[in-house]
Amino acid sequence: MFAKLDDLSKDVDFVEKKSPEIIEEYKSRLREKIEDLLDNTSVDENRLAMEVTLFADKICVDEEIVRLKSHIREMKDALNGDEAVGRKLDFLSQELNREANTILSKSSNVEIANTGIEMKTLIEKIREQIQNIE
Repeated sequence: MFAKLDDLSKDVDFVEKKSPEIIEEYKSRLREKIEDLLDNTSVDENRLAMEVTLFADKICVDEEIVRLKSHIREMKDALNGDEAVGRKLDFLSQELNREANTILSKSSNVEIANTGIEMKTLIEKIREQIQNIE
């Protein structure tokens, strides 16, 4: 199960790295569209910044990434412990799944969406292994 958790951590790291790039790509595309519409007239930077901020708020997955990392760490700690962990791991896997779903629903990028699907697949495999522990 540790290998699957490590793979999941790599996916979370990818999403964390890729997310800021999406906002910059959006800003660049938005600027180009506005300039085309205005026939290459200068763009109101304040308005552009406001639109990009609204978009960034809508797709921001920072909280989900923090929670995913925390849940993965808790799972590893539980697996290293001596106590019964079946129920705790089951609960944490549900939380992992919830966070992955949220990332998928906020995703406007194909790479992040594909990574989100991969994360859900890994989480399902982890859940199957947890059922064998209980």
